[in-house]
Amino acid sequence: MLRRLLTAAVLLPLTVAAILGLPTVWLALPFVLVTAGAGWEWARLTGLAGAAAAAYAAAVAAGVAALLVAGEGAVRLVAWLALAWWLAAAVLVVRYPGPGRMRRAVWGWRAAGLLVLVPACAAALAVHGRPGGAGLLLYLLVVVWAADSGAYLVGRRWGRHRLIPRVSPGKTWEGLAGGVLAAMAAALAAAAAGLGGGPSWFALTLAVALSSVVGDLLESLVKRERGVKDSGGLLPGHGGLLDRIDSITAAAPVYLVGLGAAGGGA
Repeated sequence: MLRRLLTAAVLLPLTVAAILGLPTVWLALPFVLVTAGAGWEWARLTGLAGAAAAAYAAAVAAGVAALLVAGEGAVRLVAWLALAWWLAAAVLVVRYPGPGRMRRAVWGWRAAGLLVLVPACAAALAVHGRPGGAGLLLYLLVVVWAADSGAYLVGRRWGRHRLIPRVSPGKTWEGLAGGVLAAMAAALAAAAAGLGGGPSWFALTLAVALSSVVGDLLESLVKRERGVKDSGGLLPGHGGLLDRIDSITAAAPVYLVGLGAAGGGA
């Protein structure tokens, strides 16, 4: 826990400073690098190694770059496709029978990694590129962090009923409720500060919080298939890059699409 807190104490202010202080074109560099690193970890989880894993990471970076060049319209279209994928992923997580699925469809899982990573990074940067986008993107991260922290704290203290034990034995229904409540508290705080408000804003926050859980669970499923605890060891106390952004991979496309329905979050 100490290593986890120390790592967060370093990464959190750097992330916030980058989002608030960098123009989108410069923010894209660390975002794409982190996403490519997560792609390398996903490749390793699906059995690739060496040059093949590096090529996979390069493909992830190239995919994000291509979407950014194409513009927000292309990013939004891919975000809709990602939503369809995440709905299917939610069904897959709920119906997961146990280890063995990846061995039967390893190429499908490798293709799925592109849908997990590329739309998320592109969507986050598209949000940042909007007027007031730095605040909107920071809000996305706050909601995801609040949902994750609320689930952890409530689940650790009061968790009794397991959510999907075949995928992640540590997650509970009580933790899920705590995460949702924490996310909605973030929505109330944001509305009080003048960022968003109204039923559509709270509905979007709820959708982001729930989708972040699906992203987390899907990565847990892949790791269970591989028989590992973490996707990597780059971040002390946290595991790998994929372990840190798994919730955002599902939440970011949902957020981008939902912002349009919510009138841009204003």
